[in-house]
Amino acid sequence: MTSRFDKNRLPSRHVSVGPERAPHRSYYYAMGISEEDIAKPFVGIASAGNDSAPCNTTLNAQADAARGGVIAGGGMPRRFNTITVTDGIAMGHQGMKSSLVSREVIADSVELSVRGHCYDALIGFAGCDKSLPGMMMAMLRLNVPSIFVYGGSILPGRFEDRDVTVVDVFEAVGRYAAGTCPLSALTALEKVACPGHGACGGQFTANTMACVGEAIGLSLPNSNMVPAPYRSREEIAVAAGEAVMHLVERNIRPRDICTRAAFVNAARVVAATGGSTNGALHLPAMAHEAGIEFDLFDVAEAFKSTPYIADLKPGGKYVAKDMHEAGGVYMLMKTMLGAGLLDGECMTVTGRTLGENIDQVMWNPDQKVIHDVRTPLSPTGGVVGLRGSLAPDGAIVKVAGLARLKFSGPARVFDCEEDAFAAVEARDIAEGSVVVIRYEGPKGGPGMREMLSTTAALYGLGLGESVALITDGRFSGGTRGFCIGHVGPEAAEGGPIALVEDGDIIAIDAEAGTIDLDVPGEMLAARRANWRPRTTDYQSGALWRYAATVGPAYKGAVTHPGGSAETHVYADI
Repeated sequence: MTSRFDKNRLPSRHVSVGPERAPHRSYYYAMGISEEDIAKPFVGIASAGNDSAPCNTTLNAQADAARGGVIAGGGMPRRFNTITVTDGIAMGHQGMKSSLVSREVIADSVELSVRGHCYDALIGFAGCDKSLPGMMMAMLRLNVPSIFVYGGSILPGRFEDRDVTVVDVFEAVGRYAAGTCPLSALTALEKVACPGHGACGGQFTANTMACVGEAIGLSLPNSNMVPAPYRSREEIAVAAGEAVMHLVERNIRPRDICTRAAFVNAARVVAATGGSTNGALHLPAMAHEAGIEFDLFDVAEAFKSTPYIADLKPGGKYVAKDMHEAGGVYMLMKTMLGAGLLDGECMTVTGRTLGENIDQVMWNPDQKVIHDVRTPLSPTGGVVGLRGSLAPDGAIVKVAGLARLKFSGPARVFDCEEDAFAAVEARDIAEGSVVVIRYEGPKGGPGMREMLSTTAALYGLGLGESVALITDGRFSGGTRGFCIGHVGPEAAEGGPIALVEDGDIIAIDAEAGTIDLDVPGEMLAARRANWRPRTTDYQSGALWRYAATVGPAYKGAVTHPGGSAETHVYADI
């Protein structure tokens, strides 16, 4: 064992040190591990790699590359896998109920594997939406030295001489239903939209949370916007392996890095990039793991004073590859820090502060993707929090790329996404309507489904700017249009959204941050007296258990008491 590490202070001593651990060591010998290597710190390398979708197909290879970095840094790598549910494939049917639930399963499974085998540090590789926050939640929960690595985005597809993403395919389904896109064009588009490995290329949920990884300090600088097919991803994996050993040596842990100020930094980066509204769900959940109070309203407060400066799809022109070529997340943060929008004193996995890392970046005035803070795309952030009589516990809307920030109209109410999608396909939605999809919240779904199929179809029909959509469920990071999600309290708990009827006037003002139901109080009281809770079809298994334990969306839809209730932290066993 090198003198850099005191094994007697690390969790792995419980499975590798002393005569009483001879049976445990026999398993390591069985795998060909030497006595010298058993004496080193054990580093868990968690991969969400699988064959379910291109988001995840390179992760195992990247995780294996990290082994070399760990070994070079004086550690013993131990790779294991966790699940993913890939939203692009789960979207638009009952499978989407599994998506958000998978975030908790990922965090739980990583926690259990690390606890059970007493690993001293953690490197996490993730590719698709919920696997990113799930992996970072596990790091904050365990609080062992950790580094998060994004597997990288897909390269853009090319169709009719323009860059396209999978969202273009979803929207083409709506155009096909409207009779403005022939089946031959839809078929041709679906075959080229996703040209290889990697997560969805726009500033959808995966890339939003990849930006969060760097902004909050858990990822190596300018590592996460590198596309999945690039050879440099292997170099990043090796560097993560080496870097985590420096964190072990210095005992720098996730909760030293992810302070409340770091969460504000991350929220500002979500807003500046016009990122996914899911950021307002995942940041509170991550903070919860560390015992930090940081809910939807804290996220929205950071959004208010953050300009929208990264011209990324779906509201803008460019994809992650373009942002990487423009200088990456740190180029974005360079102009933000200069304007006082970030706290540069926050620690990062480099062992240096965010400000020290940013000092090494030179601003590139010639790139077109990231605007200077002084010349933003819009003066307010790309994502806005809302609150009002329809959503006392808050709601969220992405305004990046929207021409109008106010909307008022009569409600058209649906009790599930399938019914709403059928109405859209039948072209049975009038311009000026406020489409309400309820009983899709964390408990009521259960699982808080995303509504990309419906919102994309509306856009395909040409209704993207002429109707609003409100739900207690979620929206994909690929959603565009006047779409408000996370409405709370949710319908399953008798929130005001459960009392809305067809024709009720709903008013949304994204400038003022309000969302109100224009119904007299006595009428609402009468409706409430007649309202009864509903029973879902999921009365056993993982979805039942999730519905029984999940909390409100504005607090992150979490399923356990979190860091504030801890009596000890795993890292200190």
